[in-house]
Amino acid sequence: METDGRRGGRVTLATVADALGVSRATVSNAYNHPERLSAALRDRVLGTARELGYSGPHPLAATLSRGRVNALGLVYDDPMSFAFSDPAAVLFLQGVSEVCEHEDLALVLISGGPAGAVARVALVDAVICYCDVPIDGKLAAIVDRGLPFVVVDGPRLPNAGHVGIDDRRGAASAARHLLDLGHTRLGVLAMPLVDDGWEGTVDQDRQDRARYRASRERLIGYREAVEAAGHRWSAVPVEERLPYGRDAGRREAAALLARRPRPTALLAMSDELALGALAAAADAGLSVPGDLSIVGFDDVPAAADAHPALTTVRQPHREKGRRAAELLLRPHATADEHRLPVELVVRASTGPPPRR
Repeated sequence: METDGRRGGRVTLATVADALGVSRATVSNAYNHPERLSAALRDRVLGTARELGYSGPHPLAATLSRGRVNALGLVYDDPMSFAFSDPAAVLFLQGVSEVCEHEDLALVLISGGPAGAVARVALVDAVICYCDVPIDGKLAAIVDRGLPFVVVDGPRLPNAGHVGIDDRRGAASAARHLLDLGHTRLGVLAMPLVDDGWEGTVDQDRQDRARYRASRERLIGYREAVEAAGHRWSAVPVEERLPYGRDAGRREAAALLARRPRPTALLAMSDELALGALAAAADAGLSVPGDLSIVGFDDVPAAADAHPALTTVRQPHREKGRRAAELLLRPHATADEHRLPVELVVRASTGPPPRR
């Protein structure tokens, strides 16, 4: 409790105003809009406030009085650490942060359990949902609150903006690239398909039950390209491992490379999985692309720096973050949908199949 040592009562903004003989608005401006006061007057206000023991307006009270907190929320499916460890998520976060910095907004990262408890109480004005799941958990909590929100990479929802890419088209371009090079024995390194903790070879039933939209769309893209080239999709093995990341890709690739006949090319649903596949090829004594071609998806910085440099599908992660944040700054953006371009970037990790 702040008290006025000279009067023995609680120190408030009004106390400071009375002591200086100025209006309450003047004291408020010293804290919230210093540009509206001369430097000398602001120094007088802050000096008197310190002398009286007044630390400034309570942040929560101030936000409630104006009905805004000047903060965007960013909701993740994954644990909070994912935002700082996954290269694609880091780029996306940079894009969101750039807009927040320009607009002088705070950014609140929201994670938590499936019930969405944190999302229900977080003090934010609008929300970016980086969520690739149906309406449940944290996403359901945002819908229930009635806040403006944008979904990124997830389902298209009524009354919400949407930002994403054509995952199916990008995946199809990756598969066609390998098929055009002459590869007929392909394997797929999958991102998680169903949130059930399962690992192993993915049969058609599990592919059909894929819960995550990006995983499902990329599988469909691969399949459409394979079948359009006259090959059977059922002959293409798909592997899934947990937790998602490079080690999962390494173990997925090891399982595929242990098959006989061995695949001559691997389609990875992300660069992280593809980088793991490069490690698995080295473990098996295989050269890339001489013995094995590998294509990723994302074009994170590590893709170009890999040895060999990784052929991959480029998507604009930072632009995706910027676009999502900018949508929330515009009135009536709830009907907007932005599908950003993807392109195949051919580098040194792909070539014709080995002649043997």
